[in-house]
Amino acid sequence: MGGWAIAVHGGAGVDPNLPQDRQEEAKQLLTRCLNLGISALRSSLPAIDVVELIVRELESDPLFNSGRGSALTENGTVEMEASIMDGPDRRCGAVSGITTVKNPISLARLVMEKSPHSYLAFSGAQEFAKQQGVEMADNNYFITEDNVGMLKLAKEANSIMFDYRIPICGSEPCSAVVESPIQMNGLPISVYAPETVGCVVVDSQGRCAAATSTGGLMNKMTGRIGDSPLIGAGTYACDLCGVSCTGEGEAIIRGTLARDVAALMEYKGLNLQEAVDYVIKKRLDHGKAGLIAVSSNGEVAYGFNSVGMFRGFATEDGSMEVGIWE
Repeated sequence: MGGWAIAVHGGAGVDPNLPQDRQEEAKQLLTRCLNLGISALRSSLPAIDVVELIVRELESDPLFNSGRGSALTENGTVEMEASIMDGPDRRCGAVSGITTVKNPISLARLVMEKSPHSYLAFSGAQEFAKQQGVEMADNNYFITEDNVGMLKLAKEANSIMFDYRIPICGSEPCSAVVESPIQMNGLPISVYAPETVGCVVVDSQGRCAAATSTGGLMNKMTGRIGDSPLIGAGTYACDLCGVSCTGEGEAIIRGTLARDVAALMEYKGLNLQEAVDYVIKKRLDHGKAGLIAVSSNGEVAYGFNSVGMFRGFATEDGSMEVGIWE
């Protein structure tokens, strides 16, 4: 075993015109999360506890698209989703259609540990949350002024948007009315800036875990489910690795991206970075996405084919990096 390692992401696909102060905010949040994870790992917390801890931190900050600050549906409400997976025995839990739970990732873990199921959604997940006594908030808690404005632009453009990072034309936001070459399931979208959050960890015992959480697409249809809660697509962990994905959910689902990383390691003998590079290059068709991964021997890797990805990693040997661009 090569010691513990942690990686975190705040989404793949970044507005190239994102103001410098917003870039610095993102880097500071990622750094804070890494330091929190490092402290937990040095205290011998197991990987599954660390990924939940870090994603909770990300969900509680409105900067990225998860928990508070989630993207809004076509009806102006929040429908959040999350999943978590513990590598040693491949236990997992996932939730979708969450409207009032402050930290969906913790509800996903409760599904894993306190229910006979792996996935609960919408009214069933909300009822389970009440039964478990998790912390709740009115839907308005999750809605930010930025997202209300972005939903208005999306509706004016009659378009789905990935989030609220808007390219600027002069002093006015312009992306909502500019035709985009990027498509989802053959349909054009106007902004590519998904900001799902995720964390992957391998602890000092070589145990891997992964967790992913998101608010989904801006102006999405009510009831839409993306890759983030789908085990094997947006999240996967086993005895070899832990993976969390971000980007165009429909493409990630079709490519079963997270599971493919593990499968390439298991069946073809690729190392972690080789497996990550392969799926990014070969499994996304025309989709744009990225992922972070750790292996049981302490490796850490990431890859993306989008314009940037908010990410950071740290290892027991003292390496640490936070970045956005290539």
